[in-house]
Amino acid sequence: MKVFLNPGHSPNGVPDPGACNPYTHLRECDVAKSIGDLVEKYLVAAGVEVVGNVQSDNLYYDSDYDQPCVCEEANASGADIFVSIHADAFDETAHGTSVLAYGPGTGEKLGGYILRQIVDSLGTQNRGVKYRPELTVLHRTDMPAVLVETAFIDNDEDEKLLETHRDDFARAIARGITDFEQGVFNA
Repeated sequence: MKVFLNPGHSPNGVPDPGACNPYTHLRECDVAKSIGDLVEKYLVAAGVEVVGNVQSDNLYYDSDYDQPCVCEEANASGADIFVSIHADAFDETAHGTSVLAYGPGTGEKLGGYILRQIVDSLGTQNRGVKYRPELTVLHRTDMPAVLVETAFIDNDEDEKLLETHRDDFARAIARGITDFEQGVFNA
């Protein structure tokens, strides 16, 4: 199985760092990149081929970003699945983990495996697999795709997990991917 990883938002936070904790100033782009790099390390160690690990907000070739078009790059990579890694934000009280998928099907199954591993490993609230067909990274990719909202960066408890347990998030995401591989690709 070939995996394309997409740590959310722009490299170095320019032009869009994503969500940011208003008190600690922890940025989503930094958390996503750190977790994404660790996920790649664990997948490679497990014998899974990672064909891309691209941090980018560029979703179209005709944008003003000086970055590759991440959806087109993923489509050209030969990847079997696409996993975008993010941190959520809302009102400083919302917390937990969710995974966004295009709709019912293989992406939903992949999301369920990843969600289960994160919730079981880190004890975050299970916010479920949610359908978000309007998200570009879910509908412009040719392979099953998910967007993982690891935890809420603007919630004090979740922010602490994102700050100190990135390795645990990465291991859980990698295990979810390998569980999916065993359950779907090798079934």
